[in-house]
Amino acid sequence: MADDKSPALQYTGSPEQSLEGHSAQHDHNDHHEVVLPTGWRYKSFKFGPLTLPWYASPEFQVTLVAFVCFLCPGMFNAVNGLGGGGQFNPEASDDSNVAVYATFAVFGFFAGTIVNNLGVRYSLGFAGFGYALYVSGYLCYSYTANFGYVVFTGAMLGVCAGILWSAQGVVMLSYPPENKKGRFIALFWIIFNLGGVIGALVPLGQNIHVTHKGSVTPGTYIGFLVLCTCGALLGFTLCRASNVIRRDGSKVILMRHPTVKSEFLGLFETLKSDPYIVLLFPMFFASNWFYTYQFNAFNAPKFDVRTRALNNVLYWSAQMVGAGIFGLLLDLKYFRRSTRARAAWVALLVLTLAIWGGGYAFQTYTRSDLGTIYDWTTDGYVGPMFLYIFYGMYDAIWQTCIYWFMGALTNSGRKLAYFAGFYKGLQSTGAAIIFRLDGLHTPYINEFASSWGLLLGGLLFALPVIVMKIKDTTPLQQDLKLTDATVADVLPPENFADTEVGAEKA
Repeated sequence: MADDKSPALQYTGSPEQSLEGHSAQHDHNDHHEVVLPTGWRYKSFKFGPLTLPWYASPEFQVTLVAFVCFLCPGMFNAVNGLGGGGQFNPEASDDSNVAVYATFAVFGFFAGTIVNNLGVRYSLGFAGFGYALYVSGYLCYSYTANFGYVVFTGAMLGVCAGILWSAQGVVMLSYPPENKKGRFIALFWIIFNLGGVIGALVPLGQNIHVTHKGSVTPGTYIGFLVLCTCGALLGFTLCRASNVIRRDGSKVILMRHPTVKSEFLGLFETLKSDPYIVLLFPMFFASNWFYTYQFNAFNAPKFDVRTRALNNVLYWSAQMVGAGIFGLLLDLKYFRRSTRARAAWVALLVLTLAIWGGGYAFQTYTRSDLGTIYDWTTDGYVGPMFLYIFYGMYDAIWQTCIYWFMGALTNSGRKLAYFAGFYKGLQSTGAAIIFRLDGLHTPYINEFASSWGLLLGGLLFALPVIVMKIKDTTPLQQDLKLTDATVADVLPPENFADTEVGAEKA
């Protein structure tokens, strides 16, 4: 790693100074002008009474990534939230999603290496087209019942999704300052899940009079296909991570000169330097396992087409609420970060017991005896409707906390690419397994019990990391490890004694 000191540029802060400490010292810069480079990337724009942040700011870039995910994974969620991908027979959807998550698991684990080489812009842009391809598989199946093409598009999406979500993790977790990561996660999750809400409104409008079990119309998939393509194109509008400048003038910690060799080795260097991350693996593994139960064992069999679509709208709307509330709570400045982390763990435990306990009370049906099939006009619908709402809210809270925990462990964009890759790879491994089990007609109660058990187990394994590894701040020198970046590459010029050189850097 390059030396962090130079005779021409002497850092005036302590070696232990952290980015959060740095941000805290410069919070006044939110109201105080920071010297930015020239060029259109760093010009703010007036939009009525609002002043929009500059293009190369964390706020603008995270918002862009959120809209990419709004249009790509958001539409994927909307399709799968219909239960069985909107098809009467869920087997094609099950096998397609097994292919998605099987390839996602492999490429997700190594996606950080790819993203660190390609950069977030090309990673998001090219990967976004995988979602359009996936939707085209369902459109084709609606007309031709081409099973092989549905599975093929699923496998291709898995490759693309691993790369996209690793790039998303870099932007969402390494671009913001430490003391605002919860808010940025909430911003992302709200916009992203708005995609699921709008995507769910499309089939609701098209199938509002369909009061029987069946498949959605082909026009539904055409709408999703157009939206996914727009999302992929939007990904190419991001700027390079090296051009992003925060409100306090600091920059993102990156590998400035990555190579294929350095990034491949970096994956193993990260596991060696941060072995505690493996204790979060069970939590990662559980994070998508329960989707199969919620979508294919709850929403699909127990509701007619239009009510499934309504449930889908409510599910993703609840995600926006859950992420918004917890994102803000995780950033409460009145409590130390270590205290907030422990409180979040306790809240997750309570919610896991309460919400899934309610789900256990409802899980009285089997594959051979479904009991009542609900329409929104059916007596007794309100109970399962609220259960599904709470399932959606719980998912957002679980995912928000995982992201926040990872962001609390490091500010290094390079390391967070690997963390996000581990997260998505293991998440997808679990999803591939449970989708396959669902395709083999595993009893619904078994799917439910495994979901609940894995969530509780993930929390228990994560507890030592929450208690021992999440500190009130992360030292800057620790974040710079495993990168070729220096203090001078990251902090703004006013942190250095040689003002002439500092001015030159600005």
